[in-house]
Amino acid sequence: MPSDQPVTAALIWADERLVVIAKPAGISLATRRADPNAAVQRLIAALPQAERASFGLGDDPLWLVHRLDVATSGLVLVARDPDTHRDLALALSQRRIAKTYLALVWGRPRPATGEWNEPLGPDRSDRRRMCVDPAGQPARSAYRVIASAPYASVIALVPHTGRTHQLRVHAAHAGHPVIGDDLYGGPREHGVKAADLRRALSPRRGLLHAWRLVVPGFGPAGELAFEAPLPADFAAALAALGIPGPGDSEI
Repeated sequence: MPSDQPVTAALIWADERLVVIAKPAGISLATRRADPNAAVQRLIAALPQAERASFGLGDDPLWLVHRLDVATSGLVLVARDPDTHRDLALALSQRRIAKTYLALVWGRPRPATGEWNEPLGPDRSDRRRMCVDPAGQPARSAYRVIASAPYASVIALVPHTGRTHQLRVHAAHAGHPVIGDDLYGGPREHGVKAADLRRALSPRRGLLHAWRLVVPGFGPAGELAFEAPLPADFAAALAALGIPGPGDSEI
């Protein structure tokens, strides 16, 4: 995702075991076997220097627990020791960490609450893409429409499996691609006439945001819940549509 401005991450939480960072769109968390620490180093480097210094981030090794696509914004878990990394990776694999994404999609999914469960596999015509494939791996994505306006809806998405590009492919296959997603989204403008609204609905990346994480086994109540504020491009698109953001409505 090209950008003319430096991207800045935000520190959401830090203690002796766990760091939670809101990743901006544009930072790649892809990891090469030859340099397994590069992704977490890029993420930490995107934090303001004062935050890095206050919590000693970057002074000691850190372990990235999971990844987001380069264009996806939102919450990322980082462990401060190998044991915590192992515990969190296991909790993720067992689906004990609850993950909720927000997406701005074209149209209005019906019914307003449901599940997309088409199996997914690689798109043989384009190695960058995944596609619905009856012979592919099982995939389940729950969705709920939060609010709708002409042209678009903001929806909450909960992945019950972890396939590559799962939420983006399922939404597109249902006829409601993520706005700004060039890989799966098709035409960008979808008949929008007003110039201001057309600009707001032509972001430089797909408007998919890892909004909420609930992590078991941490904190006095036995779990910790984190939320990442909407980034500016997502918030601007909602404002242009007249749709309240997650801080203004019940999700």
